Amino acid sequence: MNFVHTEDRRMLADTLNRFVSEQYGFEQRNHLAYGEAGHGPELYRQFAELGVIGALFGEADGGFGGAGFDVSVVFESLGRGLVAEPLLGALLVGRAVAAAGSAAQKEQVLAALIGGEAVAALAHDEPGSHYELTRVATTARREGAGWVLDGAKGVALFGASADWLLVSARTGGSTFDADGISLFLVPGDSAGLARRSLGRIDGGRVAELEFKRVAVAADALLGAEGQGAALLERIVGWGLVALCAEAVGAMDVAKQFTLEYLQTRKQFGVPIGSFQALQHRMADLLLEVEQARSAVINAAAAVDGEDRVVREKALSAAKYSIGRIGTLVAEESIQMHGGIGMTWELPLAHYAKRLVMIDHQLGDEDHHLARYMALGALA
Repeated sequence: MNFVHTEDRRMLADTLNRFVSEQYGFEQRNHLAYGEAGHGPELYRQFAELGVIGALFGEADGGFGGAGFDVSVVFESLGRGLVAEPLLGALLVGRAVAAAGSAAQKEQVLAALIGGEAVAALAHDEPGSHYELTRVATTARREGAGWVLDGAKGVALFGASADWLLVSARTGGSTFDADGISLFLVPGDSAGLARRSLGRIDGGRVAELEFKRVAVAADALLGAEGQGAALLERIVGWGLVALCAEAVGAMDVAKQFTLEYLQTRKQFGVPIGSFQALQHRMADLLLEVEQARSAVINAAAAVDGEDRVVREKALSAAKYSIGRIGTLVAEESIQMHGGIGMTWELPLAHYAKRLVMIDHQLGDEDHHLARYMALGALA
């Protein structure tokens, strides 16, 4: 496998890294991420103008990339800058619309997402679901020419400000059945939809959503009725690649911060990096980060594949590795910095929080280890 990115991807990464460093500094990032909106709408449109969102989709869908490595390049750069913009939602919802949406939906929703004119969010997690994709209690039933949704969703990233919500709802079967899950594209201002916004510990916003007789048109259904589980699994796979790549970007920065600190912080008249115990810990950390990078490369190469078991094993293996290694990098970086590593003013503390929280998005390491073993039994 050739591990060198194409020239176009290298140029995209260079452009994005430069933009983030110049326009999204640490103080600016915290002001936006912990603000009322959790992100900067104008800045989000500037990301779109740079082609960042377009790189997440293929030419047939109005983008200019769309491969696993395009997604990983973008999100690794976002991770390096701790960017708290709703790009993950654009990827997840946009991929669903691209795969199963009507021509009108692609023209209206997908084009708006790529242009940075709309925010979208995946509304799938429910209280007590514990990352299980097929545990869906929210219901959708036919009423007249359309559908009516009832239920609750939680931890929807930027769900309170989203113009469009991709909602999983049960149109048949029991709570844990894969058959009977349908996906609906729901306008964020729909009558009967209650949205409660909450701040995340690592910046950005999530929402608790309650659907009380939310009526949507017949064409809100994406794909075939009751057959949404496979599509949901595919778009979550793209999200896993994005999160894992973001984590590698954040690890790189945390690693560099720690190396610089070991080289400059002195004790007993010498840099603490000269102490053998810390050298060993740092060497182990560097090896783990490269292991995480390899897992992301493997996942990005596999996410386009049609063999479900091979694809999903690679994705779960990457997310498990990222969960374990991300937590290790956060803990070791903080410990080698000492007490200063916990201060709000030091960027490292925010990278550590983000690395820990990435583990809990779209399934933590325990979930994906169990999933990897279950998939292995199918091989």
